[in-house]
Amino acid sequence: MPATLNTVEVSRDNGRYHVAADTHLDAPPSAISKVLLDFDHDRYQQISEIYKESSYLPPDSDGTPLVYTRVEGCLLVFCRSMRRVERLEVVTPGFIRSRALPERSDFKYSMAEWTIVAEGNGTRVIYRMDMEPDFWLPPFVGPWFLKRTLLQGAPDAIDQIEHLAQQVSLEETARSDPP
Repeated sequence: MPATLNTVEVSRDNGRYHVAADTHLDAPPSAISKVLLDFDHDRYQQISEIYKESSYLPPDSDGTPLVYTRVEGCLLVFCRSMRRVERLEVVTPGFIRSRALPERSDFKYSMAEWTIVAEGNGTRVIYRMDMEPDFWLPPFVGPWFLKRTLLQGAPDAIDQIEHLAQQVSLEETARSDPP
């Protein structure tokens, strides 16, 4: 079963946007986790063209990994570059959480979670994000624009995650096979 976007939901409540997506990818959970945790060398640009930069930063004072991403999005002729510095937590092998540091981001609040579980011969990935931008978005356009952007970009992004995860899986298999 190839990459499948089962559902995407976008809503807005008191200035905070909520995004939820449920996908199935034809790759093992460990390989998908490795792809989602690979912020080096602007790797996220391979996932989606909206990512212009991604990298690991020096860890936070308590040792928690910090990551940086910069994305660009356009609504008609209005384009915006948005940066986010996040604390990255791998809670369990199948659960990743990131929380934005508002003082270093263009978001008052942002938390994303990925739940990654084996499903048949592939993996189910449930993505949830809550965010409150630190810039104005028209309330009547915001949810529509986010949903449209996700629906247009998500199929290619999940295909890319699947493709990259399959490459990771092949490389791991090649390393574990005796010469």
